[in-house]
Amino acid sequence: MSVASAPAALSACLPPLDHIRAHVQRALDEDVGSGDLTAALLPAHQRARAQVLTREPAVLCGQAWFEQSFRLIDAGVAVKWLAGDGDAVASGAGLCEVEGPLRALLTAERTALNYLQTLSGTATRARRYADAVAGLPVRILDTRKTLPGLRREQKYAVCCGGCHNHRMGLYDAVLIKENHIAAAGSIAAALGTARRRVPAAVPVEIEVESIDQLREALTAGVERVLLDNFSPADLRRAVAVSRGRAWLEASGGVALDELREIAETGVDAISVGDLTKSVQAVDLSMRLLDA
Repeated sequence: MSVASAPAALSACLPPLDHIRAHVQRALDEDVGSGDLTAALLPAHQRARAQVLTREPAVLCGQAWFEQSFRLIDAGVAVKWLAGDGDAVASGAGLCEVEGPLRALLTAERTALNYLQTLSGTATRARRYADAVAGLPVRILDTRKTLPGLRREQKYAVCCGGCHNHRMGLYDAVLIKENHIAAAGSIAAALGTARRRVPAAVPVEIEVESIDQLREALTAGVERVLLDNFSPADLRRAVAVSRGRAWLEASGGVALDELREIAETGVDAISVGDLTKSVQAVDLSMRLLDA
């Protein structure tokens, strides 16, 4: 799959091809180093075909990284996909067929599968959260609790799973939290500084820990509020107090089994660190079909 052929609903989340290539090249450098000593034992001219299978139900994610893992080793490797990013696949299903020089297939195999199994694991977890609130007008958001070096990859996987991205990092939105408020002296002071120094197009959100702090934030005119570790009862109170004056995000140790109860309180969004920090890779394998 090329960047241009990504499904329209996912294209906004997919990093540009130059980012993907650079990321994959670093991963290959880590694994291949000065050369694959084992693959070098095989005939240089030999070609092969292989299939990638999943041993468990999953949501597929990571096609672009998978493809680049092979093509940066040998541009002649061809990949034929049997499912697309964001698709649910059954245990035992074939995901793709790969064809090209045998040495290239075996050298790139581990890096390619590492991407596909890790990102599919994130997408699969995200789908469970998306399904848990199906039919409710709430967005499930990721956080910055990502695996180091895989921020953009995992946030793309979150989209493949049917959830949504919060800020990418510290540079594209303002989130004023407890320590920022303490340093500024008050919620109003922190918000005032943000309005003076941050361009109007940049989202500004304030974290509150009580209904009283929410009232203070609303009085200061904040447009986005993070409700930190509120109980479902307090979330309902917060929605009633806000009366639509601010976009409300629930956050703080949210577990899958309590997600729908939180969503039913009427908040606009729920941010979940578990989407990206607790990754269980999908069990995949690549098997030679002929060589």
